[in-house]
Amino acid sequence: MNAPVKLLALAFALVLPLSAQAHKAWLLPSATVLSGEDSWITVDAAVSNDLFYFNHVPLRLDALAITGPDGKPVQAENRATGKYRSTFDVHLAEPGTYRIAVVNAGLSASWEEDGKPKRWRGNAEKFANEVPKDAKNLKVSQSAGRVETFVTAGRPSDTALKSTGAGLELVAVTHPNDLFAGEAATFKLLLDGKPAPDLAIEIIPDGIRYRDKQNELTATSDKDGQFSVTWPNAGRYWLETSLVDDKTSIPQATQRRVSYVVTLEVLPQ
Repeated sequence: MNAPVKLLALAFALVLPLSAQAHKAWLLPSATVLSGEDSWITVDAAVSNDLFYFNHVPLRLDALAITGPDGKPVQAENRATGKYRSTFDVHLAEPGTYRIAVVNAGLSASWEEDGKPKRWRGNAEKFANEVPKDAKNLKVSQSAGRVETFVTAGRPSDTALKSTGAGLELVAVTHPNDLFAGEAATFKLLLDGKPAPDLAIEIIPDGIRYRDKQNELTATSDKDGQFSVTWPNAGRYWLETSLVDDKTSIPQATQRRVSYVVTLEVLPQ
């Protein structure tokens, strides 16, 4: 697969509902809970067939956003993108909880031109200039995807966990860095800042490369967007949900595809 085609495939992987595809996007921090201040972590970022194993393409870091315990942006350091994964370091200079996310948004369009199919991907700013206004059989879809994880140095905090009001987000009823095997955790899903009911959630534990089944857990958000999960074992878990609606921000788009992924670490009792 040549480079442009591979990048296009990755772009689709980031915004299509993830349950409908074999490849899974994820962020994996070297640690999620650290006891001391002035700590460092390294984060791997990839899209793969097997969770947390590098065997497909790297997750691009163009839309990487790190929020510190004070709610202010934190810069990633030592960024690198290789054949199968991207990596970067985060300096946890202040105590508290950090939110590390890759947030993608865009548009895709298809139409006919001179009897041949045409396809386009980009942002709303470029849409008006790059897609013909009189395009035949024009179909436009909007997308929004968030892939994230959380890391706490010292005492957990809540400022970085606040909703941005855009797309699908996880609100912590149980703090995402306070998870223990055998205990139930409760979360709330928000869509554009409002409770997201009736969403199907898939939760897969690490290690699927070495077993015949995914051993997935499932849940459904209630009328308030809440759901609970009891962790069967310690380890890392990949949580995903997605939806399609018609809440687009440009008139040409007929649907919006929204997805959310988070990596969580569950500690032993």
